[in-house]
Order: sequence, then structure tokens, then C-alpha cells
Amino acid sequence: MSRKPPGQPKSCDLLAPIEAWFELQGWTPLPFQRQCWQAYLAGESGLIQVPTGSGKTYAAVMGPIAELLAEPSPGLRLLYLTPLRALSRDLALAIQQPIEAMGWPLRVGIRNGDTSSYERGKQLRSPPEILITTPESLSLLLANPKAPALFDGLRAVVIDEWHELMGSKRGSQTELCLSWLRSQRTGLRTWAISATIGNLDEAARSALGAASEPRLITAVIARATEIRSLLPESIDGFPWAGHLGLRRYEDLVAALEPGVSTLLFTNTRNQAERWHQCLRYACPEMEHALALHHSAIDRAEREAIEAGVKNGALRWVVCTSSLDLGVDFQPVERVVQIGSAKNVARLLQRAGRSAHLPGGTSQVLFMPTHALELLELSALRRGLAAGLVEERRQPNAPIDVLLQHLTSLACGPGFEPAQALAAVRTAWSYRQLSDSDWQWCLRFLEHGGDCLGAYPRYRKLEREGDLYLVKEKAIARLHRLHIGTITADRAVTVRFVRGAVLGHVEEAFIGRLKAGDVFFFAGRQLEFVRLREMTAQVKASSKKSSTVPAWAGGQMALSDLLSRHLRAEVDRCSRALAGEAKLDSPELVALEPLLQRQVQLSRLPRQHELLVEVCNSREGSHLYAYPFEGRFVHEGLGFLWAWRLARQQPSTITVSVNDYGFELLALKGYPFEELFSLHSDDLLDGAHLQDDLERAINLSELCRRRFRAIAQISGLVRNGYPGQAKSGGQLQISAALLFDVFSRHEPGHLLLAQARSEVLSDQLDLPRITGALERLQRCTLQLEATPRPGPLAFPLLAERLNNRMSNESLLERLQRLRHDAERAEGTIAKA
Repeated sequence: MSRKPPGQPKSCDLLAPIEAWFELQGWTPLPFQRQCWQAYLAGESGLIQVPTGSGKTYAAVMGPIAELLAEPSPGLRLLYLTPLRALSRDLALAIQQPIEAMGWPLRVGIRNGDTSSYERGKQLRSPPEILITTPESLSLLLANPKAPALFDGLRAVVIDEWHELMGSKRGSQTELCLSWLRSQRTGLRTWAISATIGNLDEAARSALGAASEPRLITAVIARATEIRSLLPESIDGFPWAGHLGLRRYEDLVAALEPGVSTLLFTNTRNQAERWHQCLRYACPEMEHALALHHSAIDRAEREAIEAGVKNGALRWVVCTSSLDLGVDFQPVERVVQIGSAKNVARLLQRAGRSAHLPGGTSQVLFMPTHALELLELSALRRGLAAGLVEERRQPNAPIDVLLQHLTSLACGPGFEPAQALAAVRTAWSYRQLSDSDWQWCLRFLEHGGDCLGAYPRYRKLEREGDLYLVKEKAIARLHRLHIGTITADRAVTVRFVRGAVLGHVEEAFIGRLKAGDVFFFAGRQLEFVRLREMTAQVKASSKKSSTVPAWAGGQMALSDLLSRHLRAEVDRCSRALAGEAKLDSPELVALEPLLQRQVQLSRLPRQHELLVEVCNSREGSHLYAYPFEGRFVHEGLGFLWAWRLARQQPSTITVSVNDYGFELLALKGYPFEELFSLHSDDLLDGAHLQDDLERAINLSELCRRRFRAIAQISGLVRNGYPGQAKSGGQLQISAALLFDVFSRHEPGHLLLAQARSEVLSDQLDLPRITGALERLQRCTLQLEATPRPGPLAFPLLAERLNNRMSNESLLERLQRLRHDAERAEGTIAKA
């Protein structure tokens, strides 16, 4: 910990201007804010974790501002990193407020993808004292030869919403940028701000660097969260699934108040479009006070919506995670969560959007989209009461991000290998980077590795004395255009034939449309006219349609923490129906008829039990298993069991999953019951888990798909120049060719190894599958033969039907199945 030099003013003297502004506002600084200021002025770095809306921004920036006022000097002194461009405007306004009120001689600048080239050039010539930017824009600054001069006087870095960056490659990108800044400025102080994270110490060390001794500042600030459920009048034994929650829109409309400012959160953009469409038709009187906000809508329209919420013109906004983070919406009085949040931290974050001020009470209205989500809400309540939130883990030394970072430095000031390695190893995620991996990266960037040396565009780095530099201007220009770690399907701009841009949708969706097709997007009913140069031209339409764009990566799974609470909730229900406990929450009381039906047909598992049901239908033989581990874990377990069962008796087995369990469907007469009784130990065996998963799932194809994103980040494949963008198919072909070349001629290629590692750890969630198998091995197996699918199985059946092409709608198919089941029950009752 560095100490204050002799003769430097005391912190109380330095903070006098800050205290004066707080007094002018009629505020008293909170104890945690004063702790932050004093810790900063004492030379410390650390992490601030307090509830949303408690004054974290002023806690982080007022210490550096006090120092700037006491020791004024021109140039960039405070760098403020934010994960979202949308937050930059609010942060700038919040920081400028005291500066303008008190007449302090400080300038605040914003630099991100929306900043004009004129403004960016002006910032380099005459930098503001305080600069608000994003990780991508910071990387772009490091790719400028003027970077050392720009950051020469930098004293502090503040990282906002660190919990949002941590656990992703954007977090790794931020770590590497900060490691370079610290290597240039040895006394640099770093403060991270986080609202909701479980592993606080690791979060602080990843933000501050591997050699840091972070100061953790937390505060117990009373902030109540009131959650109320929209319970249906009655629940039968057939819980619906997915967007069929729209059928209960009247209940939601009745609970909403036109005069109460409300954010309605959904988990996916597709859901947001559907619910906005529904509310628009159900409440025509709210036409001008209702809006839709998600990340695919054009930035200008999103900004207008945010302004409308703040000034009170908009009362209801249907949104996604695009409004999760710290935009200050003090007018918002209530939050509606449509469907389960799937994650304790996410619900806390969204709840904090209402009453966004210290001491406020967050109001959350929960709208279930199917009956079993009431179980999840009851589990969420207990998770919140226990004060637990999920942990986040940084990726382990992603090589693609490191390659991009080194290329950025070489495009800018250049780097000396030994010094650069020492700096990179101060980044938490790269603290154990091996010498051999480092040398591989240098060889890959300088010579194209073992396979690509014959192609000049892959030989990016050149030596000049001790420095590595990118001398080819075309390579540097193309690299700067594609800095970043966010990859997705190629986006197609949606624009009126004669008019404004509405936003963007994925290329795959537009590729399925033909001229005259109608779809809903950005809250409008649109007719597709033509596609020209990655722009979909549309016009307004009055034709009826239910088509809504779908975006990749939309499904969320239960977190590990919430899965544990959910199993405890099911156990509590099982004991209550056995007379050993009580159903002690309104959600569980409402679910009692469904739970009773499940017990009549089968059973409810206790925490130490694994329930497996088998039954036969006209479709074939069914096996339903209920580990309650979350969708992604069940996907791996389902394919694993299907492969291991087919190894005993060959058959085609279809897998369907949700957050509660998975279904295996085989041909009629397949002996699931017999095979499970004989081979249950083999199904739960974790000894050869990775090998069996590779055989059960086409791992090579999954790695090939993952490699495309890795190839983009590392700079192996490029999107082209503006106006010459490649299609998603062209990018996939380019990446696939490289994948095949490396697989044949350089099987030890580190980017191949990274693709495999990411598929196993992220996509298949191998660590959680391993833990789930270990837990299930300790469970008592309960095999139940049922006459038909029960309440727990019904959502799995609906999930499978939803993915099948048919001339019947999903609702019609489910109603037919329900009618068949009720008729069967009536026949049994008469007998």
C-alpha cells in the first residue's frame, strides 16, 4: 500500500470542495463514500460493492476529483470505463453536475463508437481531465502511436459495473488494457464498482491485477425488495410452456396502472417484441406512453425512449437486459419481471431499476409464463432472503483476446516482448501464462505460425530493434476497424424504404423472408420489400402476422445457486404433501393442485432423490429425468444418457430439455425401464465423461462453430471494410477452412485447443455436469412407471412439440394432449 508523501495536504482539507458541494445539495456523504475518498487519497486501490442506487459513482470519482482540484495539471487524469455506451451520457451528466455547480476547472469527455471523428481527434490533441469510455474504445486508444503521451499523466481508473464485464472476454480485454496502463504508470490506482457478485475477493483481484492487495468497501444499506406474484385463479395439472404466458395478458393489464412508471423485463428480445405487441393492442389508450427497448433497436430510438422515461412522457417500457445496468431512472416506480429471471443477481439488478435512490423500496411484480415458474419464484425469494448471489469466473487466459491485444499494441507504440510478458502476467486471467504459450503467440503473429507463413496478411508483426510493430498500414487499419470481443451472426440493418433506420436483425432471419412477408420489429408491423447490401428495406403494413425475429443465444438457464434453492423448494413441497411441513409461500399454495396431481401419478422427489419416470404413448417410449440442474446441464446429461442407453440397445433417441429435467423419446417398445434398472450406475458414471460426451455430441462440429468467433477476435478472419462486409456464410466458410487446415497440419494449434475448451466449459458446462453426476450418484434413484406424462413432464413434451414442424399450432397440439389426458383420467375414474 503506498503512503501519502510528507507535506501533502490532509485528506480532510482535500475533500473540502467535495463536502461543500454535498452540502449545497442538502446531502450528507454516506460513510462508505467517505471511506472510498480517504482510501483513494491514501494511495489505495479497491472494489466498491453496495446496493444499486446507493451513490457508488460519487464514491468512486470524488476522491480523484478532489486530488485533481488540489493538484491541477492539464491532460487526462481520470479514466472511467463503462460496459455500455448508453451509460456514458448519464455518467457524464452525473460527473458534470458538481463541476458546473461549483465552477471547478475540469472537463469531461466521452469516447465510444458513437463519438464523431472530429471529437476523437480533438480529445487526442487536447485531452479532457476526465474521459468516459468503453473497453473497446480503450483498446482502440492503445492501438494509437500517441497512446504513451495520452496516458502519461493518468492517475486513476474507475471500472463501472465490473460484475457485468467479469466472466466474459470483455473482462479479459479490460484486464489486458489495464495491465499495459499499469506498466506505464506504476502508481496508477484502480477502483472497481460492482452491485451484485458472490466472489468479491476474486472480483477485486481480477479488476486490480494479480499483484494487488485490494481494499474492499461494502455497506449494509437498507433497501427492501417487495415481490408480488400475479397468481392465476386456478392451476390444473398441465403447466403450459414458453410464450403461452401471453394468454394471461389480461391479468397483467389489470395489474398495471397508467400513471405508474413501469419497466417490464423479459429475458429475450423475441419475448419483448411479443409482449409489446400484445400490450399495444390490449391498451390502445397507452399508444403514446408505451415503448419497446432492446439492443437490436437503433441507438437514436433507444436514447429517445430513455429520455422519455426520465421526463415521464413514457409510462410503460417493455425491455430486456438492455436496461439492466446503471441508467438512472428515478421516475420508475415498479418493475415487472415476465418469466423467471433464472438468476438471483439478475433479479436484484432489475429490481434496483425501481426506486433508484438510497433507502428506496424496489417493487417487483412477477408474471409467470407457465405454472412451474412459481416454484422458481419461491426459490428466488428464499435466495434473496439468504443474501446470496451468484459468483462470476473470468475466462482462463483466452489466447484470441491476447493476440488481439498484442496486435493493438503493435499498431500503436509497439511492444518489447519481455516487458510485455511481464505486464500481461499482472492481469489476473493471464497470471499463469506459460513461456511456451507466449512464444507461440509471438511466432503466430510474426510468422503466421506453422501453417500460414506463406500468406503476408497473417505475418502481422515486424521487428524494429527491440520492438514489435505493425508496419503495414492496411493491416493496422483493418485491425482497428475490428477491435472487440463481441461476435454474433451478421447483422442486417432494417430501414424504411424512404426513411429512418429501425435497428438490426440477424442475417439468418432475413434470409427466410420473401418480398411481401410481414413481421413485427421495434414495435411496428413491417412488410419486407427487398434486401440491398446488408440492408433490409421495409414499409409499414396493416397485414396481420405473428412473425417476430429470433436472435441467437436467447435462452437462459438456471444458475447453479438458484438450482440448489429450487431443489430445496421441491423437497419442501414433497414434505408438505406428506404432512411433514407446510406450503409457506403464496406461490406454493397456488401450485398445490398441480403438485397433488404429480403425486397421484408419480411422486415429488426429495433432495436426496433422483426421480425418473417412464411411460408409453402413441409417439413411442418416454423416459423423463428430473435433476433440477438447469437447461444447459440437462442438455449434456440428456445426450450422455441417450448415447449410453443406445450403446446397450441401439435406437434413435430424441432429447428434449428444460430447467427441471430432460426427456428421452425412442421408438415404441424401447425398454427404458429395464435398461435403467440394469445400467443406472453406468448412466451416472463420471469416469469417462468427457470421452462419452464427445461421442454423444458432434463435438467437432461444435468446436468448428465456436472457432468462428475465436478466429474473428484473434484477427484470423475479418469482416472487410465498411461497405464491403462479408456475409455470415462467407465468414463461416473462411473460418471453417482455417479450422480444417489447422486440424490436419497443426493439431496442437492453441486456437483449436481454446475452441474445444470453450465448448466443454461454457457451452456444455462440463464442470457443472461433473458436479451434477457426483451429486446424483449419492441420490436414491426413484423409478416410476406412469400411465401418461405428468405435470413435471408436460413442459418437456411442450418443449419438444414447439421445435417440430406441423400444420397444427403449438397451442392446438397441447390442448389436444390435455384433452386426451383428461379423457384417460375420466375413463380410469369410471372403471
